[in-house]
Amino acid sequence: MEMESRVAIIGIIVEEESSVEALNQILHEYGSCIIGRMGIPYPKKGINIISIAVDAPQDTISALSGKLGKLKGISSKAAYSKV
Repeated sequence: MEMESRVAIIGIIVEEESSVEALNQILHEYGSCIIGRMGIPYPKKGINIISIAVDAPQDTISALSGKLGKLKGISSKAAYSKV
């Protein structure tokens, strides 16, 4: 039985430049479920803000968000659509 996919946004705050390579590697692993990505540098605070739109089973989205959140200086949170 195939798991039902959900649409979600994962918000990511990057405070540690040294974690960007690992972040991009994880996003590459999950590339097949990423709909789009928007990155906004915020030099005033020395951070980057990234928003990732995904369409995948909830377990996959949770795993992706969890892996990102374990990186040093990276915070992530997923917000799910109702559909």
